[in-house]
Amino acid sequence: MSWVVLLRGASRKGITRRMSTANTIPHALVVDDDKQISQLLARYLGEQGFRVTTAGSRRECQAAVATEKLDIVILDVLLPDGSGLDMCRELRSRSPHLPVILVTALREEVDRIIGLEIGADDYIGKPFNPRELLARMRAVLRRSATASQPASLDTVYHFAGFLADLGSRGVTAPNGDDVVLTGAEFELLKTFLDRPGRVLSRDQLLDLTQGREAGPVDRSIDVLMSRIRRKLGDHTSEVLFKTVRNGGYQLAVRVDRGAG
Repeated sequence: MSWVVLLRGASRKGITRRMSTANTIPHALVVDDDKQISQLLARYLGEQGFRVTTAGSRRECQAAVATEKLDIVILDVLLPDGSGLDMCRELRSRSPHLPVILVTALREEVDRIIGLEIGADDYIGKPFNPRELLARMRAVLRRSATASQPASLDTVYHFAGFLADLGSRGVTAPNGDDVVLTGAEFELLKTFLDRPGRVLSRDQLLDLTQGREAGPVDRSIDVLMSRIRRKLGDHTSEVLFKTVRNGGYQLAVRVDRGAG
């Protein structure tokens, strides 16, 4: 069954956009050069409480990002005027906290890995059930929303000379430099900081950070771990994370938590 059929089955009555006056309505940008898919997906997401803007090219995506206040971007990898991967890299550079979910064909496993490496928050392969996309969007938005929540009394983690602040969702290196992490990277780091010394499997990490189970070829946690290790490793020679064979990953340094 094609995902166009799935979308038709999931969405039978809505409209392509919601009123733009309600600030509480999340605003999604759907970037796909197939107008039928974009319209069907916009209608379905509209019925689920989203305001949706569509774009059919990289140029239209750039224009929407420049003029609209967006909460999340659903970005197809194949665009008529350029690569969605390049667009993802540009979005991450311009708007580091804007969540991006990549849409790829099942055969494009390499593209998915590259997309995660350059900063996508998640990916989904065609064909997909729109309900799965909706679940992933909500999970990504929940992580993103944490950044705007008031800080609690205990908001700062100290580990191996680093400082991670839950209020600002920022990480400071031992030498005082800022370590820029994406929302997905920070959420994964926080998961380890909350459980120092505990071995966490890939399935546990996916469940804790994204609320879903790993697929048979899901490498998103491995890619995120590689990125975190590289970014933090640029500022220390200490081994922060250990890979436990047939187990998962472990934060191997002491963590102190205190008030900001």
